[in-house]
Amino acid sequence: MSIKNITAENLRKMNGQEGLILQGCGGDPQEWLDGINEMLTDAEILQNGSKFENISVFDHDGTTNILFPFEDSVQLDIGKLAMWRLQTHETFGGKWLSDYVDNRLGGFATEETAEQKKPDCKLIGEDGNIYNLMGIAARTLRRNGMTEQAKEMTDRIYESGSYDEALGIIGEYVNITGEDDSEDMDEGMEMQI
Repeated sequence: MSIKNITAENLRKMNGQEGLILQGCGGDPQEWLDGINEMLTDAEILQNGSKFENISVFDHDGTTNILFPFEDSVQLDIGKLAMWRLQTHETFGGKWLSDYVDNRLGGFATEETAEQKKPDCKLIGEDGNIYNLMGIAARTLRRNGMTEQAKEMTDRIYESGSYDEALGIIGEYVNITGEDDSEDMDEGMEMQI
């Protein structure tokens, strides 16, 4: 079983995938996973002893939400799930992943669009203190009109459990470069021969 923390923007990269998103899921994600698995088993929606094992938690518009992806290992009676989702919508705010992305996040991003959104950021060769690197990356994002992503990134880093996880989060928001790779250099500072 795995519980991943992702960003709402990560959902836009899940084109071709489907799942169930429950909104307003405060508290312990493991309790949500166990409770939903039990509810869907009791309602005979989960079939042949299968259950959701991997979920993703994300914040959007001030609420904590959970994505239950439809993976091959999860056997569902999709008709019963659709009815359950409608019947419990007032309680859980259930949405299909594709519906949520189209109506709340502006649609799925193409691979080209997703890569263009990450600005280059010179971190290689800088002081490796994670707060220093986070500050440089946040400034780069703000300079590129991505203030919301800068805040989201720093919030996720503060909640991360390790240095490596924090570096991975930074890499989700910026293209980490060295001095020679960075496109942030001023045009007037071209190398003199």
